[in-house]
Amino acid sequence: MWKKFLTILLAYIPAGFVLSSILLVLILKWAPVTSTPLMLKRSLNYIGNNELQFRHQWVSLDDVSPEMVKAVIASEDSKFLWHNGFDAQEMGRMWRRHRERGSEIRGCSTISQQTAKNCFTLCGRTWFRKGLETYYTVLIEKIWGKRRIMEVYLNVAEMGPGIFGIEAASQYYYHISPSELTRADATALACCLPNPLYRNPEWVNRYLAGKQVSLARKCELINQPLWEN
Repeated sequence: MWKKFLTILLAYIPAGFVLSSILLVLILKWAPVTSTPLMLKRSLNYIGNNELQFRHQWVSLDDVSPEMVKAVIASEDSKFLWHNGFDAQEMGRMWRRHRERGSEIRGCSTISQQTAKNCFTLCGRTWFRKGLETYYTVLIEKIWGKRRIMEVYLNVAEMGPGIFGIEAASQYYYHISPSELTRADATALACCLPNPLYRNPEWVNRYLAGKQVSLARKCELINQPLWEN
């Protein structure tokens, strides 16, 4: 009895998880991601708030301004096009700072890691969540590729209270489609991403004008073709 139980616990359950997770990632390589655990969490948080409207609509990356893609790379993950899902150099720098100063290890998640976290975890602050995020980061890097990761990221990222994805953000803040975003629009939205519940483009234009200008300059340096896969 115990032998059978241990076999199920140590073999069948892990194997089932691996197979089901690979199948899910394969499906989402082509199917739109219409809901994430964070979206569900926020929708529950906003129950009873009649002033807040939940906004999300999937859009193809072909219909998103390249300026938005460049702004996100410049702001969130400058090595996105070249790394394998993890920025080893940045992680090493954060770890050295942690050892020398005791500072918290944070701020080194790549776009791939953020996408994995948003799509496949509950976004908590636990080592178990970090382990899941790492596992799914490897999967989406191998199965999706960079272009699909960026497409999903821009469609599921939280960009304001109740606002998820670039289509909803473009319509809400600028009343235009994502394909019409200018570099100024895109850099303002990118500046919101570290704290989207408290930042919006108007706030960025008022208090983070210097960072917005710096992002615009970095965007000018991204001249190579964005996608090889």
